[in-house]
Amino acid sequence: MNPILKENVEIIFPENGLDDKLKQAEIQNRKLVVKLGFDPTAPDLHLGHAVVLKKLRQFQDLGHLIVIIIGDFTARIGDPTGKNKSRLPLNEEQIKENAQTYVIQLSKILDINKCSIRYNSEWLDKMNLSNSIQLLSQATVAQMLHRNDFSSRFEKGIPIALHELIYPLLQGYDSVEIMADIEMGGTDQLFNCSVGRQLQEGAGKTEQAVLCMPLLKGTDGSEKMSKSQNNIIGLTDHPNDMFGKIMSIPDALILEYLKLVTDFTDEEKNDNIQQLNNGLNPMVLKKRIGFNVVKQYHGLEEARSALEFFENQFQKKSFEEKTFSKISISTIAVLHSKQEIQLIDLCKIIKQSESNSNLKRLIEAGSVTINGSKIMDMYSIVSLNILPVKIKIGKRNYFQLIQ
Repeated sequence: MNPILKENVEIIFPENGLDDKLKQAEIQNRKLVVKLGFDPTAPDLHLGHAVVLKKLRQFQDLGHLIVIIIGDFTARIGDPTGKNKSRLPLNEEQIKENAQTYVIQLSKILDINKCSIRYNSEWLDKMNLSNSIQLLSQATVAQMLHRNDFSSRFEKGIPIALHELIYPLLQGYDSVEIMADIEMGGTDQLFNCSVGRQLQEGAGKTEQAVLCMPLLKGTDGSEKMSKSQNNIIGLTDHPNDMFGKIMSIPDALILEYLKLVTDFTDEEKNDNIQQLNNGLNPMVLKKRIGFNVVKQYHGLEEARSALEFFENQFQKKSFEEKTFSKISISTIAVLHSKQEIQLIDLCKIIKQSESNSNLKRLIEAGSVTINGSKIMDMYSIVSLNILPVKIKIGKRNYFQLIQ
């Protein structure tokens, strides 16, 4: 067996499942069907997804068939989030838009022309009530409550909607339908993938093996990388943003990122670790990681440009010499008709993707400056009469208001 297939894998279930599947494929002279499912609940894939996608690429390079399940049916009903509430269902237009974006982004890692892209509405839309009840009969409520987030919510008296309990069965049925040999996912997907094994057995089919990859922590250094946590590094992020976000990760994540997001050889990884242990400045290693990641998703020239931009923008130039993103005052005027505006409101208009609480935190921490001066009062008044106004929000965001 090619040892690369086990590299970085955190859970293989059952323990000999991967070895058995590979032997079986060799004896039968066939490709393994390797499944990965996505519910298109957000339009952006990120480096956390890439940890699993790179493993799929290894299977693909060895000649196995990658089947990507786009959960367009399950996205319409809303899946469990792992938090204290279910995810809101999406409408068909949002699902279609997100699904198309996913396929484009998948091509950054997988050879999409050699993948089978399936939508689970193909079979789930055809289910009648009788079929659905038969599916439900293959599991018990007690089994569903073994899922960690369900059991935690049940103990705390937090409501669990019935459709959330059904969701793992729907995901598992996808494995029955495509006759999956292996299902991939993060460690948080172990329960759902195991349900797929149970349903395959009930249908008289050979159970799939489950491979779970570690969950990459996001830029905040604590939560797993997730759009809902606002801590992602997107596969389609601008090279400068991608590089800058990697530079912003806590030093404690350096080894995790070196291991999971770079394509350095084992020898190069070990050499970098040894240098770090011998006193290498963590920032130097972050730059190497950032350069490597940008090169993977945007190419060598963009990686060189992102490194140069970061060094000029954040290490060499004075405030006045920085590169500022220009924002016309007319853009502000559309949302705010007065010539004076509170700092927090101005920041909200400029950084609409940031939450109010995060902007407030940045201001109170002295991470927002106007024309080079820290402003720590979120209600401070900013005059829009005298332009340009140069604004820095956080570590990497420089803006200039112009006429």
